[in-house]
Amino acid sequence: MAKKLYRSQADKMIGGVCAGLAEYFDLDLNLVRLLFVALTLLTALLPMLVFYIIAWIIVPVKGESKKKS
Repeated sequence: MAKKLYRSQADKMIGGVCAGLAEYFDLDLNLVRLLFVALTLLTALLPMLVFYIIAWIIVPVKGESKKKS
């Protein structure tokens, strides 16, 4: 079964994007958060914040089912 990227509801701080990435890549959650903060500061905030907001919108929440019409 293929792995899928989901936002985490259990380990989230803001939107669960970093927690979902940590789970997907099987990394420590704190490491992913530190890397994200470091990249955000190194890229002058805007690019990584835009990435986070877009990922927050696009990546589905874990356990959320798709609605069928």
